[in-house]
Amino acid sequence: TQLTFCVVGDGEAETGPLATGWHGNKFVNPKTDGVVLPVLHLNGYKIANPTVLARIPDDELADLMRGYGHDPYFFEAQPGDDHLEAHRRFARLLDDVLDRIVAIKTDAESVDADAVERPRWPMIVFRTPKGWTGPASVDGKQTEAHWRSHQVPLANARDSEEHLQVLADWLASYRPEELFDERGALDDRFDVLRPAGERRMSANPVANGGQLLKDLIMPDFRDFAVDPDSDGHGGPVVESTRRLGEFLAEVARRNPDNFRVFGPDETASNRLQAVYEATPKQWLGDYLPTDAPDPMRRQGQVMEVLSEHQCQGWLEGYLLTGRHGMMSSYEAFIHVVDSMFNQHAKWMESTNEIGWRRPVASLNYLLSSHVWRQDHNGFSHQDPGFLDVVMNKSPEVIRVYLPPDVNTLLSTFDHCLRSKQYVNVVVAGKQPEPVFLNMEEAIAHCTRGLGIWEWAGTEVPGSEPDVVLACAGDVPTLETLAAADLLRQHIPELTVRVVNVVDLMRLQDEHEHPHGLSDRDFDTIFTADRPVIFAFHGYPWLVHRLAYRRTNHANLHVRGFKEKGSTTTPFDMCMRNDIDRFHLVIDVIDRVPSLRARYATLRQQMVDRRIEAKAYAYQWGTDIPEVADWTWPDAGATTADAKAAARATGGDNE
Repeated sequence: TQLTFCVVGDGEAETGPLATGWHGNKFVNPKTDGVVLPVLHLNGYKIANPTVLARIPDDELADLMRGYGHDPYFFEAQPGDDHLEAHRRFARLLDDVLDRIVAIKTDAESVDADAVERPRWPMIVFRTPKGWTGPASVDGKQTEAHWRSHQVPLANARDSEEHLQVLADWLASYRPEELFDERGALDDRFDVLRPAGERRMSANPVANGGQLLKDLIMPDFRDFAVDPDSDGHGGPVVESTRRLGEFLAEVARRNPDNFRVFGPDETASNRLQAVYEATPKQWLGDYLPTDAPDPMRRQGQVMEVLSEHQCQGWLEGYLLTGRHGMMSSYEAFIHVVDSMFNQHAKWMESTNEIGWRRPVASLNYLLSSHVWRQDHNGFSHQDPGFLDVVMNKSPEVIRVYLPPDVNTLLSTFDHCLRSKQYVNVVVAGKQPEPVFLNMEEAIAHCTRGLGIWEWAGTEVPGSEPDVVLACAGDVPTLETLAAADLLRQHIPELTVRVVNVVDLMRLQDEHEHPHGLSDRDFDTIFTADRPVIFAFHGYPWLVHRLAYRRTNHANLHVRGFKEKGSTTTPFDMCMRNDIDRFHLVIDVIDRVPSLRARYATLRQQMVDRRIEAKAYAYQWGTDIPEVADWTWPDAGATTADAKAAARATGGDNE
């Protein structure tokens, strides 16, 4: 059994994530899981203030810990206590705690994993003075057992003889002459105290999880492909993440001991509920008779709690100890873990430079219920800005993917689950959407990271296009294709190139990111001097930031989310932010010089159709049929029928 001795500072204990962390004991199976021994270290102060839990009576603190489901053991040392005696007292208490843990594990061995009862795990309240064994006072002011001992109690030791003497006396108080020989090495008498082999903290393989990491036994994602209609692209209409859930279910089934799915109460909402066909949610709280139909058991590979912090912490710990996993979240609320993501990304980058640390599995995010399809929730749930946060981190460790349909999503996620030492962010909608590429095309497209969709454009081989319609994200892709269809109908002589981007880092320079395109390749795809109308999933300035050095940046015009949200219809959301098909046609007319005066009437028609579509949405609460029922021209009749049937947005748990 692996036991984690987890020391919690009393300053950290005041944070919201830590308050939730105490509830982790409702998810630990005493038979199949390891053990966490929390040690709440109360030294009384933060940087410059007392701490809350150190200033409440012991009986109140004990009640709090018991209320969290723990069995508290108390230890206290005072400034004047004999240090060796304090160590002996704590050793005796630790023996009692470990005996209790052994008893819990022994009792669980005789019970089936799905029949165990949640034990009351022990925890330790460890109360010692802040700055214990340090200077009692500095410049006549109390230091030991006070906030002044925080960090650097002797900041002027280099400049003050008095402070230097205090420092010398402090260090001498540890009697180094009894510990080290004349060479400065630890005296041979203490060799017996040294842990050997894997019992050394730095050599514990669980603390260097890459040593324990085993590759996932992966199903063939091609087996989950959805074939487009035989007539061409753009059909049928499917919920992409629902199909991904079927793929993840098979991953879980083949890897019962080293793969978990984490989420803040959103696994089913994000359409991943097929996972429950392979494994239930792990839950060791109380059960009600009404829970019987629900996929909840005392042992399972799905971990759900309504705390993004808790899910992130669990996932990080799971990966760093040599396992694999992923976390799904509503796109807007993944921001809750911004700082935790930052620290994990920094950790990944730093460990790349440490030869003895072995690579661990990548941290994989699936962001669904995204900005463009929050029909029931509205503005509070509309924020694609996590992509901006992620792109601030080192290109060595971050990857962002925006698959446009189900087959590209499957190909992308298979790649992410196989990767190591990255943070992979995948954004995919859960609502019904067309299948644009067959699996062979999807694999090639994802391998390139971006590509020209020649079937969607009207360019003539051997000549440059008049305009480039670029897109990244499922809804922007749909609107871009609809705009290309309108241009084909109304301006047939216009040559249009359609470019879809699935790997966002391809927009960067090759010298800035290992996935980046060279200037020559970028100009080949996006042209060196033609207008580029780019419909983007997130905030438009991110694309400008990535491509600002490119030759044709002056002709790059990006449409994306610009904080115009509401509880409204899908197409009205697009119109509010000017990424709708009609506005994209307007952008083309405005930016291709030869079209401005010649197609002023068409431009006016596009303006009128936006007015008509908005009025229809406001009157009927749904999108105008020509938009809601639109399919790519060669998608086939069956897809058109399915598109109309799938017009309504499903609820969170449908």
